[in-house]
Amino acid sequence: MDLKNTIRSIPDWPIKGVIFRDLTTLMQDSAAFAASCDILYDRYKNMDIDKIVGIDARGFVFGAVLAYKLGIGFVPVRKKGKLPFKTIQETYSLEYGTDTLEIHEDAVQKNEKVVVVDDLIATGGTVGATVKLLKKLGAVVVECAFIVELPDLKGRKQIPDCRVFSITEFEGD
Repeated sequence: MDLKNTIRSIPDWPIKGVIFRDLTTLMQDSAAFAASCDILYDRYKNMDIDKIVGIDARGFVFGAVLAYKLGIGFVPVRKKGKLPFKTIQETYSLEYGTDTLEIHEDAVQKNEKVVVVDDLIATGGTVGATVKLLKKLGAVVVECAFIVELPDLKGRKQIPDCRVFSITEFEGD
């Protein structure tokens, strides 16, 4: 199955010149959603992983399914102010300003092996901040996994010490 064909491209959103890759259409297609989740499961089923970490918000969708299928815990990384217990936070740069992500300070234990999951890697700001949070807590980041990668935006540079896995790519965006 060609998953790229199930992803809607929206030109000039959220700003002119950007082509937004909308994965909600992939998630609405039962075969495409199952295929993407199965690809992730097949990649990680024989690895010694303690938890899956999903990035707010579409990383929750794919990450929670993967954690369930692997029979391990799921950890959400959320935008500032959304988690109810004691958190640590990491601020990162956006094209026009900054944003902050948080994780519960007891979400992972030292030396726990985790895989970070999100729907898409573009410039890498959110995944870079997530990896920094996990390292502060002492986790071992086994890999960062994405459904889509936009390689021209060089998001991998934000996580130079992490292996990256992506199911599909869109060049030139």
